[in-house]
Amino acid sequence: MWAAFIAFVLGMILLDIFALNGSKSHKVSVKEAAIWSGVWVSLALLFNYGLWLYLKETVSLEVANVKAMEFLTGYVIEKSLSVDNVFVFLLIFGHFAVPVQYQRKVLLYGVLGAIVMRIAMILAGTWVVSQFSWVLYLFGIFLLFTGMRMLVAAEKEPDLDANPVLRLMKKLLPFTNDYHGEKFSVIENGKRVFTPLFLVLILIEISDVVFAVDSIPAIFAVTTDPFIVFTSNIFAIMGLRALYFLLADMADRFHLLKFGLAFVLMFVGIKMLVVKWMHVPTSVSLLVIGGLLASSIIASLIATRKKN
Repeated sequence: MWAAFIAFVLGMILLDIFALNGSKSHKVSVKEAAIWSGVWVSLALLFNYGLWLYLKETVSLEVANVKAMEFLTGYVIEKSLSVDNVFVFLLIFGHFAVPVQYQRKVLLYGVLGAIVMRIAMILAGTWVVSQFSWVLYLFGIFLLFTGMRMLVAAEKEPDLDANPVLRLMKKLLPFTNDYHGEKFSVIENGKRVFTPLFLVLILIEISDVVFAVDSIPAIFAVTTDPFIVFTSNIFAIMGLRALYFLLADMADRFHLLKFGLAFVLMFVGIKMLVVKWMHVPTSVSLLVIGGLLASSIIASLIATRKKN
C-alpha cells in the first residue's frame, strides 16, 4: 500500500511537469484551477473508496469503516487548514509583486519540498506518539493555544519585511532587483546572483513548515495510523496549488474563514485533551468540523455580498 501510493504520487507529479506543462510559465485560469481542484478531490475520494474495499476484503468490514472514516476526517482537516496557506501565499506573492505566470512554478517547487518535509515530520511524529502517548496532550494544548492565537490575529497581516529569515537571506546572498523570467538565479558579471523569485520560494517553504506544525498534530486527534496520516496530508498538499489559483481572485470574500479554521483547531485541541474522559467518535468530529467550516464560509459570503 505504501509503495503503490508513493508510485501514484510520483506519477501525478511527473504528469503535471511533463504532460501538462506544469513547469512552463503561464497564467492559470479559474476554469483550469477548478478542474484540477475537482480532480484532486475526486482522486482523494476514490482512494478512500479503494482503501475501504481493500480492507473490507483483506481484514474486516468494521476495520474498513473505521479507516475510511479516519481518512475522510483527516483529509477534511488537512484540506481546510491548507486554505490558510492560500491566504499566506497571496500575501507573499503580493508583497514581492510576483507576475502571475511565474507563480505556478514557485508553487510546484513548494509542493515538492512540502512533500519531503511532511514525510519526515509525519514519521517523526508517529514515532514520538507511539513511544510517548502523553505527547498527545501536549499536541492538544498546542492546538488550543494556536487556535486562540489565530482567533485574535485573524484580521492582522504579518510584516514580511521584518521576517528574520528574509533579512538573513538578504545579508548572506546577493540578489537582483528585477525578475529574470522563471529563473531562481542568473550569472551577472561572472558571479552567481539570485532573483527575488528565490526569496519567494524560501518563504513559501517556510510557511508550509509552519502550517505543518499545526496540521500534523491536528490529524493525530483523529488517528495515529501513519498511512492514514501520510495519505490524507499528501492529497491535501497535492491539491494546494489548484486551490490557490481557484481562490486567488476571490479570497476577500472568504475573510471570515480564518475564524472557522481557528475554531477547528480549538475543537481538535480540546478533543485531544479530554480523550481520557470522553471519546468523541470520528463521525461526530467530521460533522463538527464540517459545520464550523460551512458556517464560516456562509457568513463570509453574506458579509461580503453587499460590498461586491
